[in-house]
Amino acid sequence: MATAVAAVAVVATTLSVSGGPSADLVPTGAPGTALVEDPQVLVISLDGFNPTALRRLGRSGAPNLWRLFDEGAGTLDARTQVERTITLPNHTSMVTGRRIDRKKGGHGVTWNDDRLTPRTVQKAAGHAVSSLFSRVHASHGSTALYAAKTKFSLWDRSWPTAIDKVVIHAEDDAQVVADARIDLVDDDRALTFVHLGSADKAGHASGWLSPAYLTAVERLDALVGSVLTDADTAPELADLTVIVTADHGGVPGAKAHDAVRRPANFTIPFVVWGSGIDHADLYAINPGYRKPGRKQQPPLTGKQPIRNGNVANLALDLLGYPRVPGSIFGKVTPLEVE
Repeated sequence: MATAVAAVAVVATTLSVSGGPSADLVPTGAPGTALVEDPQVLVISLDGFNPTALRRLGRSGAPNLWRLFDEGAGTLDARTQVERTITLPNHTSMVTGRRIDRKKGGHGVTWNDDRLTPRTVQKAAGHAVSSLFSRVHASHGSTALYAAKTKFSLWDRSWPTAIDKVVIHAEDDAQVVADARIDLVDDDRALTFVHLGSADKAGHASGWLSPAYLTAVERLDALVGSVLTDADTAPELADLTVIVTADHGGVPGAKAHDAVRRPANFTIPFVVWGSGIDHADLYAINPGYRKPGRKQQPPLTGKQPIRNGNVANLALDLLGYPRVPGSIFGKVTPLEVE
């Protein structure tokens, strides 16, 4: 079911769990092995998150985000997509496991607004495109999307029967997290995707790593902390695994992030936390990946860095479900977290 949203709209849509034309009706491909008995995966994307903010704030200023890295498997040196360092294209790579360039098998989403043409990811790519949501749905798992930007309605239109609940609170991270927390405890969803946009908003308004930006990160840290408290105390979340990453960073002092050759734009965090996952550097436990330093390695050329596009197949591996057909990130070389 497609959902049209205005710039400040709040959308809460519960969708049918009966398959659909964009769902993968027959799961194929090698599934992962779930680390826990009844796995749930929560993906949190911190829009516009420059990992230098964590170093600036330290553990006293961002204790909850640092907890993820201190207890989980992570890196502050992951990468965006090569073609664009903007929100919607990179998020679409997160859930499809594809690069952006449609001519090279990518998903084709190059824009970053609420346009309705192309209407779906499939129209943008010119061919069928599966997703993390449709793979979970095909394996009889329930999914939800919570977002702070209305442009994510693109996913609702692209995989209409695969996202069982869609909630968009424009520019209201606190409400996004409040609703997601209730749903995480009340509904046994296999996958929940949460997008938070306040760091990006502060970066555009005041500059990346500005005092206002760092204040926004502190607030994000508190929101993430509320989720971790639930994971610590709610029996329903005993088997929750949390993946936190970003769509792009931002150059200190700049108010835009579209320069694809600037390391501060394409360097992002990536961390996995939860039951069965020990503290580790993700590159140290993944010899099939290469820590890139200040470089942005082209896709499929040499050993790759960890990218935000690894989210889709990592989440599916954690759930024990087959990987996304047509994906490239983490399909041949799975990202290990233990």
